[in-house]
Amino acid sequence: MAHILSAVAWPYANGPRHIGHVAGFGVPSDVFSRYMRMAGHDVLMVSGTDEHGTPILVQADKEGVSAKDLADKNNAIIVQDLVDLGLSYDLFTRTTTGNHYGTVQELFTTVHRNGYMVEQTTQAAISPSTGRTLPDRYIEGTCPICGYTEARGDQCDNCGNQLDPTDLIDPRSKINGETPEFVETQHFFLDLPALAGALGTWLDGREATGLWRPNVIKFSQHLLEEVRPRAMTRDIDWGIPIPLEGWREQPTKRLYVWFDAVIGYLSASIEWARRLGDPERWRDWWNDPEALSYYFMGKDNIVFHSQIWPAELLGYNGQGDRGGEPGRYGTLNLPTEVVSSEFMTMESKQFSTSRGHVILVGDMLARYQPDALRYFISAAGPETSDSDFTWSEFVQRTNSELVAGWGNLVNRTATMIAKSFGEIPAAGPLEPVDEAVLAAVRTGFDTVGGLIGRHRQRAAIAEAMRVVGEVNKYLTATEPYKMKDESQRERLGTVLHVAAQCVQDCNTLLAPFLPHSANRVHQVLGGEGELMPMPRAEQVTELDPDNGAGLATYTIITGDYSGTPAWESRPVQVGAPVAKPTPVFTKLDPSVVDEEIARLASTEQ
Repeated sequence: MAHILSAVAWPYANGPRHIGHVAGFGVPSDVFSRYMRMAGHDVLMVSGTDEHGTPILVQADKEGVSAKDLADKNNAIIVQDLVDLGLSYDLFTRTTTGNHYGTVQELFTTVHRNGYMVEQTTQAAISPSTGRTLPDRYIEGTCPICGYTEARGDQCDNCGNQLDPTDLIDPRSKINGETPEFVETQHFFLDLPALAGALGTWLDGREATGLWRPNVIKFSQHLLEEVRPRAMTRDIDWGIPIPLEGWREQPTKRLYVWFDAVIGYLSASIEWARRLGDPERWRDWWNDPEALSYYFMGKDNIVFHSQIWPAELLGYNGQGDRGGEPGRYGTLNLPTEVVSSEFMTMESKQFSTSRGHVILVGDMLARYQPDALRYFISAAGPETSDSDFTWSEFVQRTNSELVAGWGNLVNRTATMIAKSFGEIPAAGPLEPVDEAVLAAVRTGFDTVGGLIGRHRQRAAIAEAMRVVGEVNKYLTATEPYKMKDESQRERLGTVLHVAAQCVQDCNTLLAPFLPHSANRVHQVLGGEGELMPMPRAEQVTELDPDNGAGLATYTIITGDYSGTPAWESRPVQVGAPVAKPTPVFTKLDPSVVDEEIARLASTEQ
């Protein structure tokens, strides 16, 4: 058994999330975490809403509310969406808690004490019309290296190089198009050059494992070729105060949102342990060098997880060129793997909430089954290359694969058992055809599990569905529906017992992908309660009311996943009652495609 940290990207709280977001961070991390629990590992799955930074202020201004009120509103929406999707967080929290503020300030002061946080005079971009500082990501212009005309002030997405806003040719504000003014300001910079040697050694070690996706490791190594200090504070009044004398009192100096957000993986682990009543338990995942950690996100966040966060950890541990000593958290583990997905588009265009080319998670789940969306993302998501969500493919996959494949197998098996026996029958002597199908299904545990463990979920669910196909072929070949004579009753019972065993095992194989329907199938076969434990939203009291952004209570996602079934074949319960089932999956009318495309057209600007 290993301690496994599932560190899931923090959805930004400037608005509700769309299905492209959960395709990158949500469903892949949950499939992996559920499987690893089933395989017997001690999994800690953490995340929360990322609630600081200028984009929150910009959106709050638009809506005429405070930044905290906006974050509160969107946190509530995001929490409900992720619970409804069935994402099995041990803790999903917020970056505005006192616990998070304290954790971030501990990392900053230790990195600073070790000499890796250096003070520099720099140029800040100011909006002439508002006087407010423009964050790097809200400035765009032409990249001086490759000439890309929509490079951002922090990096060019075309060539991948890090940039400063002053590097851009013809910089402009993405908020209103005006040309920013640049003024001198003092900031703290993470001294990446002093950490580059240690970062390079770590990345080379990760490459040697052969586990990282090639695009992620190569991009990460490329970032080190021209590394330079990176600003870790901002001229802004919404964020975590800088915990140093002379800085703490400045109301418009705060820690950079991306410095604080990645620390959330650690702070959420600490908060989880505190709420558990075992405040040092988090150390099993962070201080034990044998523990494993997997970070799930979209490819636009690679730089923060393969460079900035590991550099913060190395600086905290005192493992850069200047040495140093770890703070009170001890030597912290660097990521085992950065599991980055590519982008999902929708009907061949990029998702854009501002332009109305979007479907929000909440809207999707209001109209369709959560496992239909989870199935699509698992089977056709942006795992190692960009993918496109189309309504026609969503309907086709739901109907021809979920309904006609897996749903049909469950339905026909349960219907025949209910009609002929009313309970799962005992098996008589097995024939070679029975042995063959049982063996094919059992083999699926090694193949499907191995693929999920290597983050090859598209191949894993395809293999699970291929096994489902083998069981459907078995029923077609044995024709139990034709065994109507009393002399065939023992053979009928054997075939239906084998079919029930195969359905139960296939349900286990598909459970990490389709936890809602796994519970339904479990009940169809006479099981009681939940097969796959589900998350819940829970109201909690702020642990550190004297710190943080002034929360009194807030909602978290948590759950008790101790009842997760083992990743293995379990004998079906002979005599378990089986009634005539209702379909587990909803077949979609082809008219859904035209309706949804028309709905999309009506919202686009």
